[in-house]
Amino acid sequence: MRLLGLDVGDVRIGVALSDETGILATGLPTLQRVGPRKDVRAVAALVRDREVGEVVVGLPRRLDGSLGPQAEKVLAFMDSLRASLRVPVTPWDERLTTVEAERTLREAGAGSRERKASVDRIAAILILQNYLDARATQASASAAAEAGPPKPEA
Repeated sequence: MRLLGLDVGDVRIGVALSDETGILATGLPTLQRVGPRKDVRAVAALVRDREVGEVVVGLPRRLDGSLGPQAEKVLAFMDSLRASLRVPVTPWDERLTTVEAERTLREAGAGSRERKASVDRIAAILILQNYLDARATQASASAAAEAGPPKPEA
C-alpha cells in the first residue's frame, strides 16, 4: 500500500509518496495553494491516481508540543481531506522538519532560490519517511513481543 505525505503550508504543499512496500519515501512535485476546495481536489486526485491507502499530514507543533495557529490551519485542512477521501488521514508530528530540510539543502550546496523551490518537497519526504520508519519499528516491536522471550538452547 502506498502512502502520501504532505507538508501543508500557506503557499505550497510539499508532497511525498512511498513505494508499494511502505519502506521508502520519495518526493513528488510541490502543489501551489490555490484555494481550499481546489487544494483538496488536487490531493484527492493524487490519492486516486497513485492508489494511495493512507495520507500522512505533517502537524506543526511548537517545541513544547502545543498547537499554534499554523497547526490549527493544518487541522482544518485535514478535516477537509477526511470529508473528501476514503482513506485514513493521519497527523504526524513534524517539528523541525523544515529546519532539517533547509539544512540538508544548504549542505548539498543548493542556492537560496533552489532551497525555496525544494524545501516543501524535502520536508514532505522527511515527514513521510519518519512515519514509515516509526511504523516499521512499532511492527518489529510487536512481532518480538508476540514471539515471547528467547528459548534457551539445548
